[in-house]
Amino acid sequence: MVNLYKPGCPSIFYRPIRPSDLEVIEKLHADLFPIRYESEFFLNVVHGRDIVSWGAVDRNRSDGHSDELIGFVTARLVMAKGSEVEDVLRFEMSEANQTLVYVLTLGVVESYRNFGIATSLIKEVIKYASNITMCQAVYLHVISYNNSAIHLYEKMSFQCVRRLHSFYFINGQHYDSYLFIYYVNGGRSPCSPLCISHKTLETQKITFFGGQFYPFPSPKKAISWQRELATIFMAYIRCGFKAVASKLWKKKDRKVPVWMKCKESSGLLPTTQNKRILTCHD
Repeated sequence: MVNLYKPGCPSIFYRPIRPSDLEVIEKLHADLFPIRYESEFFLNVVHGRDIVSWGAVDRNRSDGHSDELIGFVTARLVMAKGSEVEDVLRFEMSEANQTLVYVLTLGVVESYRNFGIATSLIKEVIKYASNITMCQAVYLHVISYNNSAIHLYEKMSFQCVRRLHSFYFINGQHYDSYLFIYYVNGGRSPCSPLCISHKTLETQKITFFGGQFYPFPSPKKAISWQRELATIFMAYIRCGFKAVASKLWKKKDRKVPVWMKCKESSGLLPTTQNKRILTCHD
């Protein structure tokens, strides 16, 4: 194990990961994760090749390792179009260069846990993403049994958008993954999504509907869920009809209507009407 030092009153400082951290970052990943990473990954991390990273160090350490990493986060900027979370993003057709930040790895040495280090590292990622104008969200995967990480992301207002079955294959065994997303810079999901907790995804059957995943409940809650799903379904239908009606109205707007002859003027409709632009609200 790396870093068996027992902190007393740590003074945590956050900095970019440097080439001099190569050996420590490799050991930390080997100790903390069941997945093995290629050497090229670590070289890309320490040299900043398409990967951004932050490290945490304890400046109050008395063992001569005050600049040694005790926590880290690595992330990568990816294009939103064509990503695995494309369906939970609202796109502007004129902005095809929208991006996302994908969190690759996050870890903290065991003796330094419960000091808020992981939270601060994720906040660094969110701050980084928020400073990129075209970035819409931060997203990541969590293995299904990592309850502490799941709790962390839910506490930080990440949204669990789906469960991916057999996403990981570790030591000959398949494990599911949860996909979490955090919207930034006004990024949002299309047309009023229903937020789902990881517990709901774990205990309910899931169906894909309107770009989102919705659970079907147990019989005891079937009626309330059916009503909620019916409401959502009708909202989507109304949204679609209004969009079509709006387009048709625009096409006909310039045309002068031909009215049938009528003796009474009260039988005629006005040639123009007040129109409201109706949209789906989040």
